[in-house]
This record gives sequence, C-alpha cells and structure tokens, in this order.
Amino acid sequence: MTDKSKMHQAINRRTLLKGAALAAGAGAVTGFPAVHSAEPKVLRYLGTAVNEGDEISKKCLADTGIKIEYITATTDDVTKRVITQPNSFDVLDTEYFSLKKLVPSGNIFALDAKRIKEFDNITPVFTKGELPNGKKIGGQGTAPWKVLYLDGANSKTFSATPTEYITLIPTVYNADTLGIRPDLIKRPIGSWAELLNAEFKGKASILNIPSIGIMDAAMVVEATGQHQYADKGNMTKPEIDLTMKVLTEAKKAGQFRAFWKDFNESVNLMASGETVIQSMWSPAVTKVRSMGIPCIFQPLKEGYRSWASGFCVSKALSGSPKLDWAYEFVNWYLSGWAGAYLNRQGYYSAVLSTAKANMTADEWAYWMEGKPAASDIKAPDGTLMEKAGAVRDGGSYEDRMGAVVCWNAVMDENDYMVRKWNEFIAA
Repeated sequence: MTDKSKMHQAINRRTLLKGAALAAGAGAVTGFPAVHSAEPKVLRYLGTAVNEGDEISKKCLADTGIKIEYITATTDDVTKRVITQPNSFDVLDTEYFSLKKLVPSGNIFALDAKRIKEFDNITPVFTKGELPNGKKIGGQGTAPWKVLYLDGANSKTFSATPTEYITLIPTVYNADTLGIRPDLIKRPIGSWAELLNAEFKGKASILNIPSIGIMDAAMVVEATGQHQYADKGNMTKPEIDLTMKVLTEAKKAGQFRAFWKDFNESVNLMASGETVIQSMWSPAVTKVRSMGIPCIFQPLKEGYRSWASGFCVSKALSGSPKLDWAYEFVNWYLSGWAGAYLNRQGYYSAVLSTAKANMTADEWAYWMEGKPAASDIKAPDGTLMEKAGAVRDGGSYEDRMGAVVCWNAVMDENDYMVRKWNEFIAA
C-alpha cells in the first residue's frame, strides 16, 4: 500500500474516522501536562496521510501542546521532497522501503533509541523479524528489520545488527491480500492464482502502483507455478520480464476491468460489482462493508504482502528545539491513544501493549485476537460494519502477520521495472 495519500480523499478523517476517536472510551492517555503555553510548539509533518487525521492532531495538541501541521503528498513526492528540500519539514512519516532512497541522501536524522520510551516494547516484527511468540516471518523485499538500524549517528549505511541509531521509529503496518465480493463469486477463494482465473475475465483489477502491483503479480506467478522467486522484492531483469509477460497476456485476454491508483477507485469498483476480485487495502474493504455491501479481505494460502511505516526527522532539526518536540511527539504517538485509533481501522500498532490499554476488551478481542465480536462492530463513521459474532478476515494478529511472505520494496532494478510496468499498462 504505497500511495496511501489517495486514501485521504476517500476516508475524510473529519467524518469517517471521527467515530474511532469517540470509541476510545476509557482509553484516555494520561501522564501529559494539562496546561500548555499560549503559543503551541509547531511541527511540520510530511507524509502520505495514512497516519494523519484531525482527531490525532487535536489529541496530540491537547496532551502535549504540540501543534501538527500536515504536509500531505504522494509517496514519490514525499521522497523527492526529502532529497531536495530537507528544510521544508520537521517530522517525516514514510514507509520502510523508501529508506533505501532516503538514507543515502543524508537528509534524515538518526533517532536515538534511548530517547524513545517504548522502544524496548516495540513489536519484534520490526526489531527481529518475528512475532511476539517467537515465530519468524517472511523477509523478502525491504523487511523493516533490514533497514531499522544505522551504523552511526551520521551514517548513510544500514547496520545488520542492532545499534542505538534508528532510521524510522515504527508506527503502523499491515498484511495485505486480495479483496473479493463473496456474494458475486459464490465459491471459496483460497489462492492468489484466482486473480488471473478466466472465470473472472473482465471483473479483476490490480493496482497501478508499479512497486506494489508487481509484488501482487509475483504472488500470482508463484501461485500458478510458473516461477519461484529468490526474492519477490528484488527481482532480476529476466524475472521482471517474466512477471510482466504474464500480466500482459492476461490483459490482452481481457482479464482486467481496470488498473486503479486511487483508494476511491478501488472502493467504487468493488461496491458497484464491476470487479469481484482485486488488489485492495484493508480500509477500502472496511469502506465497502460500511456501505452494506459484502466484501472480504481474503486470506490466501500463499500468504500476505506486507508494508510498514514509521517516523524520522529532518537533518535540519539537529541542534534545534524542534528536535526535542519531535521526540516528545513520537513518544506520545507510541503511548497508546494513536495506536488504538489506528488498530480500529484494521491496521496494527507498533507498540501492542499501549494500544491494548487504550481499547476495550471487546475491541481488542475482535481486531487483534481473531475472536468473534462480543457486540456489534461499528465502522469509524458509526455505521454498522459487523454484527456481534463476526470474526475479522484472516483471524488474529499472529495468524495474519505470521503469514507474511514479502514486504513492499524498492528493487535494485527499479528503473527497469517501472519502465516494463508502464509498457504493460500501455499495451
């Protein structure tokens, strides 16, 4: 899920997510000053909107006196801005795969793990590549633990072993799969191979973001037995050619109804029934379901493609009071209220313990433990999403994250891949 800025257009955080904040109930964050100076501390927050929201910024201001000014851009534009305008932002919210482009620029400031209060409680998915129960998870692509640490405070190279110098303090992540319309398909779907099943000719869709779309395509290629990749997130040129050949043949045969870039497009395609199976994001499935239309984020036997985001800061903050504010903001973000807010959207928070403390037992059981809902589950805007007794698609946190096989990535052959992808779209 790279271009999540598009999500911002569809899930208006003033409306759709307002309910999530109200649902926090007893989960109030404590321990922050109640009275602040008349002049707020201001941080310019550059990101793609997935972690943004009016309710988050309001809660942060109330708890810490820090005013967040959002600067929202597409993933590619965020990366360009970091490289060319490092003085134009304070806090950066970006995905881990972007670090291979950002760290060599020298424009982001390594954060000190010792100043992050909850660092030792961050899920080992990020620090060790394993679940809290110790189970190892798939690491193809730009897995977060490969790029979490730097060799030194001013290093432009990643460390293969833990250090105190952190590239991104993790915030949110998820396991992505295909969305389906069970009422229109009317049979079990259990494999990525179904995306290219001729049964769904003209009713399938794949997202037109090259670095993610090709990963979904690779899941399909492997599922159909045509090739086994050493690393789906770092294909060779022949592997890119093979993957795009499979997609192009399917396109010419009329398999695809559309190639969506926009969150809204994906929702509309599924809600209208124009597509019955497609690349999809968890909040888009939530949106379709909140419209009263059956839609499933379908677990598949080959596993999930995952993504993860986190915070870092501009090198321009070195020696500035804003650096202290940035640490305060990041510490607030991991303290639980924001994590619970994001968990209710179907995402996962980086510090599970603090998020749990800010959710009701029923919420935690449904979203995180895979248990049947004890009461009705409401969409963020307050409409009924699931009735009591429903179980989250894919089950528990351990079931879903434990089935991750690859992560969003920037390939060594990225330029070649993008060129081949654009040829496929134009074919």
